[in-house]
Amino acid sequence: MIDLARGVKIQPDELQYRATASGGPGGQNVNKVATRIELTWDLNGSPSLHDSTRERLLAQLGPKLDTDGKLRVVASDQRTQKANRAAALARLCKLVADALKPRKKRKPTKPTKASKQRRLDAKKVRGDIKRQRRRDD
Repeated sequence: MIDLARGVKIQPDELQYRATASGGPGGQNVNKVATRIELTWDLNGSPSLHDSTRERLLAQLGPKLDTDGKLRVVASDQRTQKANRAAALARLCKLVADALKPRKKRKPTKPTKASKQRRLDAKKVRGDIKRQRRRDD
């Protein structure tokens, strides 16, 4: 079992890894070695997720999902496939953990009486300055 986040454990066979050629500079080696890793996880088809967890992940990660509901993470920072594989898995874990983190509820606040008074005083001062600039004909 792979522990993605607190309370989210999935089977290793739910993750699909694909190695591709990495872009960018790298000399001759970059043309013959496929070190870039694409990690794909099907959230909709995952049997390990509870329905409530799945709904929360789909809501939070919606823009990052493709049309089939699959989450794709790419890693090409490292020079080896093994290191990029670990980096992709770490990124997936971070995405899932951040998506499941409870959000703070915003408490609406009202301006204080003193701040309202300061605002009105500043408006009066500004108005006086503009009034003094006028020409009286």
